[in-house]
Amino acid sequence: MAGSAGRKTVGVSRGLMMLCETCYDQVMADKLTDAKNFVADAETLFDTICVGCTDINRPLIDDMAGSGE
Repeated sequence: MAGSAGRKTVGVSRGLMMLCETCYDQVMADKLTDAKNFVADAETLFDTICVGCTDINRPLIDDMAGSGE
């Protein structure tokens, strides 16, 4: 699994999500964040990020989805 070095963060309802530079740039280009770098539309965020970012943020994503695993 990829490490967190060089990753940037955006805020989501349950904490901070680490993104690679490419995903971060895409999130910014799509204007998914507000002035405080918070993403309110988590579903669109999940559809935007790559598999690597999804994997590194899996516990947070599962928590946001209500998974008990």
